[in-house]
Amino acid sequence: MLVAAAVCPCPPLLVPEVAAGAAPEMDAARAACVDALGVLAAARPGRLVVVGPAEESGRGPHPQGAPGSFRGFGVDLDVRLGPATGTVPERELPPSLAVAAWLLQWTGWADAPVEGLGVGEALAPERCAETGRDIAARADRVALLVMGDASACRTLKAPGYLDERAAPFDAEAARALGAADLAAVRALDAELAYELKASGRAPWQILAGAAEGAGLGGSLLYDDAPYGVGYLVATWS
Repeated sequence: MLVAAAVCPCPPLLVPEVAAGAAPEMDAARAACVDALGVLAAARPGRLVVVGPAEESGRGPHPQGAPGSFRGFGVDLDVRLGPATGTVPERELPPSLAVAAWLLQWTGWADAPVEGLGVGEALAPERCAETGRDIAARADRVALLVMGDASACRTLKAPGYLDERAAPFDAEAARALGAADLAAVRALDAELAYELKASGRAPWQILAGAAEGAGLGGSLLYDDAPYGVGYLVATWS
């Protein structure tokens, strides 16, 4: 059963070494992520599952100790998903899970075994719900770290340029995640999310599936779009 969840954004800029001179602009988001991970630790889960968007090569399960890297962003920085195990997995983490691995290392996570799941941004809502239910059934006390961004179309300089639909979409996502409103999270439009480059839609809907029957309450810790991309941090517990 799901006992807690943290929703965090997944831009590599969250990592100070990647952000370099722009690092202070992400300080508030970074601090909110630390607080969110504290909620996960306080729930004392028996297993932590990290879910994030991934291209085809990064989809599917990633075991504890899976390697990740920010070399593709010009930074000589390597990470692992949770504490290293005896066997080192060969497949590299997708960027979203690499950011999650960095967060876990940065906060010193050692509270439960960790595993990752990379999901396609086009995964249908029904499949997301099924995946979430499966995750929640894996252990008596499961926690989720859910990585993903809201729209990338909030300003003219945003990666997806300005789209007037972006702000209302992000506002509803923030409200739904902050309230742990399962029906509203499930109702987020997959096609609109894709058009707005909202990478968090599928991971969020996996969370909604995992939380069915858990009776969790939500709290919104951060909601901003410093680079024209919506970044949300929320906790469910």
